[in-house]
Amino acid sequence: MRRNRVEFAMSVNQYETLSEAITALQRRGYIVHFEAYDGSISTPDHRKSFSPEEVAVREHHRFEGTSDPDEMAVVYAVETADGTRGILIDAFGVYADPKLGRLITTAQMHEYNPFL
Repeated sequence: MRRNRVEFAMSVNQYETLSEAITALQRRGYIVHFEAYDGSISTPDHRKSFSPEEVAVREHHRFEGTSDPDEMAVVYAVETADGTRGILIDAFGVYADPKLGRLITTAQMHEYNPFL
């Protein structure tokens, strides 16, 4: 796949809350809760692990916590090379995980923006 970098400021945020985004993404098939582990993105049981090059970010939604500081987060809808779909959540702002940030910026960005 061709690498397509997209500026993170182009969030397709159509949800009011983080939990609303997670629920909607799960309904659309993003059911695995991925985590960053040892320089890769893996399933919670670590049975499947993917390098950033094997992951495509399909969309992301940023929550700045204006009404609830606990919701300062970014949720990424990702799809792996083998078709596994899930979400990856990172804190937003000073609490963001720099290792996860590096993984995401290396991943392929294939976001869909319904407003374009």
